[in-house]
Amino acid sequence: MSTLFEPYTLRSVTAPNRVWMAPMCQYSAAPDGPGAGVAGDWHFAHYAARAAGGTGLILQEATAVSPEGRISPYDLGIWNDTQVQALRRITGFLREQGTVPGIQLAHAGRKASTDRMWKGSRPVGPAEHGWRPVGPSPVAFDEGHQVPHELTTGEIRDIVGQFAAAARRALAAGFQVAEVHGAHGYLIGEFLSPHSNRRTDAYGGSFENRTRFALEVVDAVRAVWPEELPLLFRVSATDWLADGGWDAGDTVRLAALLRAHGVDLLDVSTGGNVPRAAIPVGPGYQVPFAARVKRETALPVGAVGLITDPQQAEKILDNGEADVVLLGRELLRDPYWARRAARELGAEIRTPAPYSRS
Repeated sequence: MSTLFEPYTLRSVTAPNRVWMAPMCQYSAAPDGPGAGVAGDWHFAHYAARAAGGTGLILQEATAVSPEGRISPYDLGIWNDTQVQALRRITGFLREQGTVPGIQLAHAGRKASTDRMWKGSRPVGPAEHGWRPVGPSPVAFDEGHQVPHELTTGEIRDIVGQFAAAARRALAAGFQVAEVHGAHGYLIGEFLSPHSNRRTDAYGGSFENRTRFALEVVDAVRAVWPEELPLLFRVSATDWLADGGWDAGDTVRLAALLRAHGVDLLDVSTGGNVPRAAIPVGPGYQVPFAARVKRETALPVGAVGLITDPQQAEKILDNGEADVVLLGRELLRDPYWARRAARELGAEIRTPAPYSRS
């Protein structure tokens, strides 16, 4: 029996295998008007293909809890009911294929209001559907980026409420798993790291203060997300700074707190908060961070980052380094990766009836 193709259960939800799709923005929604943030045909075709390809759980791309929370004007959102209606079409198809539909709830913080990735992710202003971003402190992400508006405590409370409202809509849209995006230098991650959080109030300074916003968001989402459904949290385990940033030890401490606040699995990535950080990229380069969290806490973990080969993925699980693996770019290249992996590992996998002759 292949470990990669064993079912995996969190609370009442069972994924048919441990090949999960990591959230990856498509930058393909309308930037404004009544269709702003609404999933269209591209999104349906994109996610439907990976479900037909046998992926056990799909985490929808970073989906903004407010218009200002989008990374780009072209991101998906979940701040109104029109967006919910469009997402039901996707979640319904995924569930028909036996795939668990999940959603990543996100706010881009100081990294918001940028152009689409294939156009360089440069900052954009009002003439290009942009806006002024917000953050924990008035510190720009990089040269050429806007200095964000420093959030007041009242505005922080408002954003916590936006996450809760987004979770309610995610449930109405048919998602079975919610993930809070606390990674890659977006708003929650900005609060976590002393590199980007220079506050001197209750949300800055000490570890306890810098994690306060993350835990308030988790508590607000968990309060409206049904008890029987899983809640995940994505974290960047390190800023990849020698000092002055968020690191692996901080991540282990946070993991224990998240478990106590109702998080069921930690999706462990790295980086994104520091431009041009020196990152030793290579096959499975982030797996050791997931393995450390799994070893030192009781919180289940997902490993992600240049996991491309079925035997590599199987070994990560067999070695006890993670409970599931999340694939990103590899699933962009090959929507049917799970089917190929099952064949190579000698595992059984569900086939859509119209494809059964193959």
